[in-house]
Amino acid sequence: MSRKHECIAMLLAGGQGSRLGILTKNIAKPAVPYGGKYRIIDFPLSNCVNSGIYTVGVLTQYQPLELNDYIGNGQAWDLDRADGGVHILSPYQQISGTEWYKGTANAIYQNINFIDRYDPEYVLILSGDHIYKMDYSKMIAFHKEKNADCTIAMLEVPWEEASRFGLMLVNDDGSIAEFEEKPKNPRSNKASMGVYVFSWKKLRQYLLDDEANPNSSNDFGKDLIPAMHAAHERLFAYEFDGYWKDVGTIDSLWEANLDLLNPQVDLDLTDTSWKIYAKNPVTGPHYVSDTAKVQNSMVAEGCEIEGEVDFSVLFANVTVEEGAVVKDSIIMPGSVVKKGAVVQYAIVAENVTVEEKAQVGRRPEEMENLEDWGVSVVGMGVNIGKGATVEPKAMIGEDVKEA
Repeated sequence: MSRKHECIAMLLAGGQGSRLGILTKNIAKPAVPYGGKYRIIDFPLSNCVNSGIYTVGVLTQYQPLELNDYIGNGQAWDLDRADGGVHILSPYQQISGTEWYKGTANAIYQNINFIDRYDPEYVLILSGDHIYKMDYSKMIAFHKEKNADCTIAMLEVPWEEASRFGLMLVNDDGSIAEFEEKPKNPRSNKASMGVYVFSWKKLRQYLLDDEANPNSSNDFGKDLIPAMHAAHERLFAYEFDGYWKDVGTIDSLWEANLDLLNPQVDLDLTDTSWKIYAKNPVTGPHYVSDTAKVQNSMVAEGCEIEGEVDFSVLFANVTVEEGAVVKDSIIMPGSVVKKGAVVQYAIVAENVTVEEKAQVGRRPEEMENLEDWGVSVVGMGVNIGKGATVEPKAMIGEDVKEA
């Protein structure tokens, strides 16, 4: 029997990530590479450790193999602990008679036995697809101070983007007056970040009630939290003002990577006081030749650069041959851009070969109609043939023959 923990974290990492298309064909969204040497899930895991939370359940479902391998015993995040640590929780291992997780609340419901083992006062619910640094211990302190039943992390978003989010109308004391789930005409720009602190005894009862309701979609935002609100439970909003990005779309993943190159953006991965931990294979140093031209880019270890790289993020062991050009792009581990090839405004997945004189993506100013422009995506292991062209917005999952 484990000893009592004040707070444990449950990290929802089972999403298919269908809006990321071929990037999540073989891997779960939280395992998608980010920022030259990380994966998306490194952020919530590192936030937990930095916040003093050392018991984390990771709820996996869709394509979990690579994510499970990556997390392993949790050593990279200091989560290889005898009491607590990181636990991979798959749906088929839990309550008999249930299989897939039906929704976010049902996923937690299926793991009630796991949570009960630690008998926590509080449970922190996190998503596995957000890039941000956050001290959860401050949010838990706020939850205690307000004697709350549920505290929701809140971020002010631009009004033009507000209808994409679950929104809250908040009273002066921080209590939540109303919810709007992705409204067409928003009355608030205070968005839920999908980070929740619950008092466990209260949450446990609502999970049981939600599961017993045949009309529920078993979702926190749509069902469980509105049910708590309707019953006049103590719901509060905790204001967060740092960098936060939901990387659930191709455009947001591309932007979040290139934000690292923007000095105006408040996301410093070199800050050792709040380190983002990752599990990286040991590889050699990168090499930049005298023919190379590299500016305002992140280049990870093991890369060989002989061509031109500008405003791009290159992961480990990427090769850019002489005469090749990579601009405004993200190149994931092990990919090769050969002589004379041009990659612009693109996300190139792992172990891709872009053959000589091939073109991947285009600059927006080269387009006659700007609506036709968008980020090009090349899936894992694909070969783009010699002289071939990959148009803007294209999502390539199969080899492209040479032109």
